[in-house]
Amino acid sequence: MSNDAATGTPTLDGPQQEPPAHGLGASLPPADARAKTEGTFPYAADLWAEGLLWAAILRSPHPHARIVSVDTAAAAEMPGVRAVVTHEDVPGDSAYGRRIADRPVFASEVVRHHGEAIAAVAADHPDTARLAAAAIAVEYEVLDPVTDPEKAFAAEPLHPDGNLIRHIPLRYGDPEITGEVVVEGLYRIGRQDPAPIGAEAGLAVPRPDGGVEIYTASTDPHTDRDLAAACFGLEPDRVKVVVTGVPGATGDREDPGFQIPLGLLALRTGCPVKLAATREESFLGHAHRHPTLLRYRHHADAEGRLVKVEAQILLDAGAYADASSESLAAAVAFACGPYVVPHAFIEGWAVRTNNPPSGHVRGEGAMQVCAAYEGQMDKLAAKLGVEPAELRLRNVLATGDILPTSQTVTCPAPVAELLRSVRDFPLPPLPKDTPEAAWLLPGGPEGAGEPGAVRRGVGYALGMVHMLGAEGADEVSTATVKVHDGVATVICAAVETGQGFATLARQIVQETLGIEEVHVASVDTDQPPAGPAAHGRHTWVSGGAVERAAKMVRTQLLQPLAHKFGMSTELLQITDGKITSYDGVLSTTVTEAMDGKELWATAQCRPHPTEPLDASGQGDAFVGLAFCAIRAVVDVDIELGSIRVVEMAVAQDVGRVLNPAQLATRIEAGVTQGIGTALTENLRTTRGLVRRPDLTGYALPTSLDAPDIRIVKLVEERDVVAPFGAKPASAAPVVTSPAAVASAVRAATGRPISRLPIRPQAAVAAAPAAT
Repeated sequence: MSNDAATGTPTLDGPQQEPPAHGLGASLPPADARAKTEGTFPYAADLWAEGLLWAAILRSPHPHARIVSVDTAAAAEMPGVRAVVTHEDVPGDSAYGRRIADRPVFASEVVRHHGEAIAAVAADHPDTARLAAAAIAVEYEVLDPVTDPEKAFAAEPLHPDGNLIRHIPLRYGDPEITGEVVVEGLYRIGRQDPAPIGAEAGLAVPRPDGGVEIYTASTDPHTDRDLAAACFGLEPDRVKVVVTGVPGATGDREDPGFQIPLGLLALRTGCPVKLAATREESFLGHAHRHPTLLRYRHHADAEGRLVKVEAQILLDAGAYADASSESLAAAVAFACGPYVVPHAFIEGWAVRTNNPPSGHVRGEGAMQVCAAYEGQMDKLAAKLGVEPAELRLRNVLATGDILPTSQTVTCPAPVAELLRSVRDFPLPPLPKDTPEAAWLLPGGPEGAGEPGAVRRGVGYALGMVHMLGAEGADEVSTATVKVHDGVATVICAAVETGQGFATLARQIVQETLGIEEVHVASVDTDQPPAGPAAHGRHTWVSGGAVERAAKMVRTQLLQPLAHKFGMSTELLQITDGKITSYDGVLSTTVTEAMDGKELWATAQCRPHPTEPLDASGQGDAFVGLAFCAIRAVVDVDIELGSIRVVEMAVAQDVGRVLNPAQLATRIEAGVTQGIGTALTENLRTTRGLVRRPDLTGYALPTSLDAPDIRIVKLVEERDVVAPFGAKPASAAPVVTSPAAVASAVRAATGRPISRLPIRPQAAVAAAPAAT
């Protein structure tokens, strides 16, 4: 695919054809689009049940403290209060965690972060529940918090498991070799919050068998069920998680910390219990992107070809481990970026502190190192007097090259093609220096700046992400396809989080069976597991399972016809609801061939296995890789430091376009999220205390902050080991766009720009820059 030069709209190369009305390649609208626009989409916050009680959670006001006592008597005696639970009331495991079970359901002896849960209340009115939670008397012995991750190594252990979660020392090549040109840099990445449109909510309903059903916007329901069941002291089959509508998810829906207290209260009271978190509770309760400190040293020869990369990467995990081990593996493995580096020596650590917990947020690990290694490439280009895009082209990775983890890049890696596409795309015109165009200036028409102080900058970035889980994760998904009376139903526990899986499943069945009406069943844990919604895994693994099941149904449908006409099923094809043979002898409709029968099949998809990184950071840890190139154009008021992103030109390695409209939307959303990382989003803390945990203190980019996003090129080189050959779409632009914006601000101001988000004072030019 390429794009219209004037509009940036994706267009197909070669002769233009009408896109299909359905099936793969069609811009099929999302199945839930109408429900969302009409306000009938079933969010958890809208659920109701007879005899409903309301929950509230008491959270710690301190980032680090010893709990001397907890007195719940006053709360329990309040009219309307039905139950109060603390750590003493957890019948099963007292701690949970997706990778390491180190996070307590309720703090018992020590509080390790601001907002940690202490107790929960169920009452007959939400205000009563909140008042009762506030009435719980907790005596604290306040302790000095450890908030500097560099000091966590020598600090007293914050957790029985210690402060160090993981250390990866990557060793690749000759440590003694040096380059003719050396550049160094220190980079800091802030704490980004997922900031979901809808805050966390859920409903827990007790069952007659002593179990409980939890209705919530989970993105990994089977893992949530297993974690909750262990804390409830129940077998997993007595806990059911039913997935409600997910109001978007970029990692924040993976934390069961809101669900487990709900289930405990429902089991204790014997009544349905509902929780609808406030925005403040949402900020305090779920995981955030890892704040990261990165030190880099790049060695290159006189021509700018990389010789060696040395780096130290320190991830602040906050109070608990969560996804820090996986995030660190991605950060260390991709620390050199999509460049050929013959020698690499990377030290990576993830440590516990008393800061808010960090976890999975789209592009974790990869985003932080992209901002740093691209800053280094800009420094190297400046030192050598080489154009930044040209320097990158001299070093880009290609299929067959070897990563510093010793893994060979076997998937398509068209990095050079991506970079050339954005480099050669026409630049946007300069704004006219007239009052009528004042809105084009940084700060808008009410800004205080002068047009003469505005400088334009152009910057580049290349990013890479891994697909599916890594380091030996068992990636498997199961799907069932049923067909009856001309209608197909897909049953798969892959959660639709906004990534488009439900739409893709419909397209796969339409393509394979020629049936236009396809329904995707709602998700619960009575279905076989499909795994978490992350790293594009549902497009690959769950989509692959749906395709296999649909093909099995196709065989069931075609075999009787093939036998009747003395031919194999391979000689029959299904197009637009019609079955025809290669020679035209057979022609019938799918409905006629079904003849009232019900056909169904269940299939699994499991990609090839990976392996953990070894003691020197080596190993085939990733199933596949995806790449992205972005050219950012910014206008900067070099006196005030205000920044306006004018345009983002994107070229991406997508494998295969399955739904053009949906793909464009995913890329645009990823770029916009990355702009927030670059310019505005930072959950600020003071000695571990979260400052302004609301959407006025945490600045999300709005539609007015979104620039023109030009999808310059979508490279369709199919990955032969992936179903349909497709690659994940949204994580790569999230990873790449912050680095591209920082690169453009460097070009405009001449300042180093080593911290994200970019502070206004960092964008004030020390000397006039060229326009």
